[in-house]
Amino acid sequence: MARRIAAGATLGTLVALAALSGCTQRAEPWQLTNVSGHLPDLDFSLTDDTGRPASAASFKGRASLVYFGYTHCPDVCPETMGRLMQVLGKLGPDAQKVRILFITVDPARDTPQALHDYVGAFDAQHAEGLTGTDWQIESLAKRYRVAYQMEKRDPNGNYEVTHSSAVYVFDSQGRARLLATDHDTPDAIAHDLRRVIDDQS
Repeated sequence: MARRIAAGATLGTLVALAALSGCTQRAEPWQLTNVSGHLPDLDFSLTDDTGRPASAASFKGRASLVYFGYTHCPDVCPETMGRLMQVLGKLGPDAQKVRILFITVDPARDTPQALHDYVGAFDAQHAEGLTGTDWQIESLAKRYRVAYQMEKRDPNGNYEVTHSSAVYVFDSQGRARLLATDHDTPDAIAHDLRRVIDDQS
């Protein structure tokens, strides 16, 4: 089993901040962690899985589900992508208003082609892989408080990358809205994601 870095202090901090935000305008509570106002807007300059430059502006107009992972991940990443496929299935036609952005934490191995093949195996229509330089990935991970670390190589030169497993939900304008963990069900994610989509309609 690949090890993951628990959301731990980061998630705890975000939950505490969300609790301090006071009453919301809507009576219905969010099922996911509300991070509105506590994380910066979506902003990056990376390379997409066709080898072209991509920025956050490229994805405005759709809600974005942002996940940091890597293609050699043996369990956590495919499990998460599988759950996000379930979420899209529950959205029906509204799935067209959502984009999954799979950002690698292993740019040394995750070439644009590798990412293209990986996300395409799940959903080529809604998912897109993104990579960049080590500095670009480190800076973006720091911006969203994502922790990751390359583990020791085995005798064959293979290695795993321990990483956070949260999914960040941004609205169509690139504003950070929600944080989903592996404890949140596809139903809960789909429920709140539909609210985010409806808010932008």
